Amino acid sequence: MPLTKLVTMREALSRPDLLGNALPGESWFPHRTALIALMGEPLQTIDEVTTFAQITGNRAPPTSQVREATMIAGRRSGKTRCASVLVAYVSCLTKHTAFLAPGERAVVAILAGSTVQANVSFQGALGVLEESPALSKQIEKATTESIRLKNRCDVEVRPANFRTIRGITSPLICCDETSTSYNEDNNANSDTEIFNAARPTLGTTGGMLFSYSSPWAKRGTLFQSHQGHFAKDSPNHLVFKGPTELWNPLLDPSIIAEAFATDPQRAASEYGADFADGVAAILTTEAVNRAVDFGVVERVPVDEFFGKYRGFVDMAGGSGQDSATLAIAHLEGDVSIVDIAFEIKPPFSPSDAVAKFAEILKRYKLADVTGDRWSGGFAPEAFRKNGIEYRHSARTSSEIFGDVIPLFNSDRIAIPESQVAISQFTHLQRYTTRGGKGTISHPPGGHDDLAVAISGAATLVAINKQQFYMLAAPEFIGAYSY
Repeated sequence: MPLTKLVTMREALSRPDLLGNALPGESWFPHRTALIALMGEPLQTIDEVTTFAQITGNRAPPTSQVREATMIAGRRSGKTRCASVLVAYVSCLTKHTAFLAPGERAVVAILAGSTVQANVSFQGALGVLEESPALSKQIEKATTESIRLKNRCDVEVRPANFRTIRGITSPLICCDETSTSYNEDNNANSDTEIFNAARPTLGTTGGMLFSYSSPWAKRGTLFQSHQGHFAKDSPNHLVFKGPTELWNPLLDPSIIAEAFATDPQRAASEYGADFADGVAAILTTEAVNRAVDFGVVERVPVDEFFGKYRGFVDMAGGSGQDSATLAIAHLEGDVSIVDIAFEIKPPFSPSDAVAKFAEILKRYKLADVTGDRWSGGFAPEAFRKNGIEYRHSARTSSEIFGDVIPLFNSDRIAIPESQVAISQFTHLQRYTTRGGKGTISHPPGGHDDLAVAISGAATLVAINKQQFYMLAAPEFIGAYSY
């Protein structure tokens, strides 16, 4: 049983008092066509039929509302705005009372993998509602995370976590950037687990699961949806796919051209809506979990290891999205034991971060620390003022990750419990270019700050056992065996 409409999507998009000003003009035509089609409403013009064929691989239009819809689109394509309009429509212009118990409220949930992303999604939905003369009157109360409507429905932004959607009664769950941004804080909350938790909730309401993302690696629910349903007449699943220029013809083409000139493979994914070749996960969840000492957050300094501890930092500016991180490790037998993995999230003062790190390093009687060449001479000078010598690492983060992989796969690393670190390690990817060169890094929109520090410290102590010193003999980097 599909959702009960108070007005059709087509009518809502044509009426200025409802959603007629949310997706105006010819540039938003593909999005309007997509929204009309996913609600199972007939296409009425040649332009709509032609556009629908372009964005669905020539499949037949659905004849009723689909249960799942997936939008695979390049960056700056307007997919978040499109999702915001769908949120406004379902929350205000469909009927919820039929599936609500007395005193219960419906929840339209927007799931996002990061705080920044969540804020963008929420502000988009709130903006669409506030811009509508009629729908704005439905707003009873709005906070930074929820919109309470007068019709017993709430719009809420929730973390990308399968637990946050269990137990709710929802006519719509939107999942933002599923290809790259989930699991930022907890690797147990994969997109697969979240979708599995969402489907039973939506099954009782006739609701819809709507996911939208730029593509990346050939894995996960986004790729599975593409493989299973794009260009196929699936009755309950509709997949849209198209490059940025199709969805947003107003974007300056020089931006896209410059991206392709700089990195053709990444640009093909980010703007061309193509899944990337040569991208593969490098660590399994099982291998990472075996290395975690669950319940251990920090190991206190031990006298017998003084002089054997090594520290590694990954600094950041404090005003962006990257964290400043520190890890300290020592060696026991053949196992690199990470004693502490400390993260300072933005915003922060780099000088204050250095002072905090120096305090921790001194607890382990460390007089030096290793890190990259971030910000030129700032880090060495700042650490020196705090009584710590800063040594530049001869390895890039990609090389450090390459060195830590054997430690995980051979069970020769132990790390403190940190869901952020677990997620970052399980999301590391090997990215191979057409020329055969490869790097290891986080996916677009992801982070690896804590993983860099942990890997740096763990491999430093492993290297020391082999008597390879990075600064003195850089030619040995990556050449030793564990």
